[in-house]
Parts: sequence; C-alpha cells; structure tokens
Amino acid sequence: MTDDNPATRLVPLAELDLDSLRLDEDPQALRLASRADNQRVAAALVAQARRSLEVFSRDLETEIYDQPDFLEGVRALALRSPKVCIRILLQDPARVVRDGHRLVELARRLSSFIEIRRPSHDYRDYNEAFLIADGSGLLHRRLADRYEGEASFKHPLRARELRNFFDEVWQRAAPHPELQRLHL
Repeated sequence: MTDDNPATRLVPLAELDLDSLRLDEDPQALRLASRADNQRVAAALVAQARRSLEVFSRDLETEIYDQPDFLEGVRALALRSPKVCIRILLQDPARVVRDGHRLVELARRLSSFIEIRRPSHDYRDYNEAFLIADGSGLLHRRLADRYEGEASFKHPLRARELRNFFDEVWQRAAPHPELQRLHL
C-alpha cells in the first residue's frame, strides 16, 4: 500500500466521519481496531445496503451482530424488497441458540428473506470473519476472534473475492435444525 493514494492507505476509523461515507461511492480503506469500530462499520454498511448482505462468522459475535442499530438495519433491508438476499454462514451455532441471539430470532421471523446455514466440516478451520454489503462494501477480519480488521464502503474487487469464497461455502452448507423456525 502506498500513502500517496488515500483509497489504499488504511485510515483509523477515529480519523473519519463515518456518517459521511457512502456505500459504493467511498473507497477509503479503514483500519478497525476495536469492538466499537466493528459495531459502527457493520451497522453503517447494513443501513446503506439495498440489495444484499452476506455474513461469515464463527458465532455471530454478540458485540457486533446483536446490537440494535445492526438488527434494525437487517430488518429494514429484509423488508425493503422481495428480491433482497440476506445470507449468513455461521460456523458454531450452539452459543447463539443457547443465548437467544436476536439476529437468529429475526431470521426465524423473516425466514423468507434471511437464511442461515452452517458450513460443511471442510471449512471448520477457516478463521476469518467478514460482512459484504451490496457486493461492494465490506468489513473483514483475518482473525475471527480479534477485532483488528479492515473495512471499505467501496472495494468491489475484494468484496467479489470474498463473495466467491462465500458462494463456494454456501453451496456446500446446510441449514442447521436449531436455527430454523419451529412450526407448531
């Protein structure tokens, strides 16, 4: 990366006005260093998404994905259009089911719009976490159990790479029985 190009230099989130960044318009590369950074960027990306959201996570980190702003963004996105696609790959559903994660509850209520699957065992050692909004915006952590990561509101090339991997895993993934709505 060069410091000459502002789109490729990682800028700490604290140095930017996050509200001024627009999905699919602002290519600024953001450095994420904390739980709060991840919360803010995830909520901002989903709030601006209009077509799709993909999330790959070990356990749907409560500190990021079970927060009111993020949940409201997902709900609004799901209800925006019948063509919206929200897909979540969740590696370890046991904790989210046990703890009553609100994103899982939302997915159960809006099951026509939000689908959660568990990756096959072939991907059990994959230790990255990411979110892709509208195939352009992304939040990516190379180590899923850490908050350090990168984000951008416009990085279609990297988003496409991650989405291709997501699609590969999705094709081999299966719905987890405990994550589906119980019909009585």
